[in-house]
Amino acid sequence: MKQIIRYMTLALLSAAALCSCKERYVTYSDAEYVMFADTLATYPVQKDVEYFNIPVVSTVVKDYDRTFGVEIIDKGSNAVENLHYRLKSNTITIKAGENRADVLVHGYYDNIEATDSLGFTLQLVMADELEMPLYGKQAKAVLMKSCPFDINSFTGYCVLTSMFLYQYSVTGMYQRLVYTEKHPTEENMIICRNWINDGYDVTMTFNTEDIMKPFVTMEQGQVASDEGSFFGIAHGDDKILVAGSSLYDSIFYPCGNYLYIWTEMYVENLGEPVGTVGHFYNIMEWISDEEAERLRKEEGM
Repeated sequence: MKQIIRYMTLALLSAAALCSCKERYVTYSDAEYVMFADTLATYPVQKDVEYFNIPVVSTVVKDYDRTFGVEIIDKGSNAVENLHYRLKSNTITIKAGENRADVLVHGYYDNIEATDSLGFTLQLVMADELEMPLYGKQAKAVLMKSCPFDINSFTGYCVLTSMFLYQYSVTGMYQRLVYTEKHPTEENMIICRNWINDGYDVTMTFNTEDIMKPFVTMEQGQVASDEGSFFGIAHGDDKILVAGSSLYDSIFYPCGNYLYIWTEMYVENLGEPVGTVGHFYNIMEWISDEEAERLRKEEGM
């Protein structure tokens, strides 16, 4: 997944400038500088959202409107204008009493694939003295197709590839078929039947509130297996517990019907910690019933 990348230079300045457009305004000096809030960022292209916005900020507030041109720079751009995106206007206006304006961009949802790596470079057209030294007047926008979330896309058969199984499976198999279904009462939660071992089910929850943070989580204290199946002996109360890892983010991809989840496996004895087995990377990719049947017959899953 393409992550949002932000230059740290002037981060505090940009954040304060963005917030100041509501009620209070911050002036950093008598010098006026105008810039893109982010010089490199990823923006979601959604099916039912006409525009996304690329913010432009100023270090000062004026009592009059200020209008600037916005041009597309071919160098550093591989997204095609009017095929993958278009600007609503080639100008932006910072209104009197404000210090922010937005470049509005329409993304062509149907023309962008989930696996595409597309971006374009914008440049402000303004007087040279308005350019902040070392910061510049350009910004790179990366397009990310953001499909509507449908929990049904994450139900049915999936192939689990687990680094825990890779390390501890007595058969040497590090992939297995897992069947998932919607939780009957909890929203955006699935039940994973026989996740890493037969007879043990775990649940996962999809965070759909922020499309730029499509995180998937696992609650603590879930029993993933008995200890004997993998360790041969019991170090605690014969339960391998699982939770989402606190060290790494776990992410789902609604356009591709798969997810990456980091888990922490650990052992307790009567509620007291015995030790952490480790943090393990897992991939879950949903497949058709026909493919699941083929894997059972040909691969022995």
